[in-house]
Amino acid sequence: MTAKQTLLQELPTDLERGRLPKHVAVIMDGNGRWAKRQGLPRIMGHRRGVDALKDLLRCCRDWGVGALTAYAFSTENWGRPLEEVEFLMTLFERVLRQELREMMQEDVRINFVGNLGALPRSLQTEIDRAVTATQQNQGIQFTVATNYGGRQEILQACRAIASQVQAGQLEPDQIDESIFERHLYTAGICDPDLLIRTSGEMRLSNFLLWQMAYAELYITDTLWPDFDRTQFHQALVAYQQRDRRFGKL
Repeated sequence: MTAKQTLLQELPTDLERGRLPKHVAVIMDGNGRWAKRQGLPRIMGHRRGVDALKDLLRCCRDWGVGALTAYAFSTENWGRPLEEVEFLMTLFERVLRQELREMMQEDVRINFVGNLGALPRSLQTEIDRAVTATQQNQGIQFTVATNYGGRQEILQACRAIASQVQAGQLEPDQIDESIFERHLYTAGICDPDLLIRTSGEMRLSNFLLWQMAYAELYITDTLWPDFDRTQFHQALVAYQQRDRRFGKL
């Protein structure tokens, strides 16, 4: 942790604890561009991005944000060069294996959402181990969206509900938002209050399309590996300046 980050270990005085977002989601964009600017291979940007995510997770814990969801790998990311995809899968696996002890010590409860069955078997094993080991932890809820696509999530929920209707287990007029949400990957996790996207891109990129209905969006030109506690502080200041009416006056 840098000296600047150490100064920000406690909640900054210009933030109101009672108005913090309960759940923050992040689209971690710009790892490759960061590496290119440094004259480094793209994989070095992903490694640095992991460090930025770890510090954000600890910052959320330190400041009292109860849930963090990170968009780690989308269903579209399979279209990247094979070497980069293989590196990312190996990186996910290694980080899970190395960080599990710290997650237990820091009371982190980790969860994964997405089509996990399409991931390498060895990575699935590490995911199962981490989720099982931390499921009784009472600290921050850390959700990692891996091989995740928002449209695909909605489609699989529709198919599951349609199967129940076809089997006579559910009447069509019984279907409401509550029932629909139970069939999403994120069942049991509150919707994000704040979405942060780095690198200046202005789109959701198929991320949590249902869950983002009333999330506040914060876009920064900062590339993900450079997103630190100071940057997060700025995002939270902007969030607390918003008037969250949810369609009301």
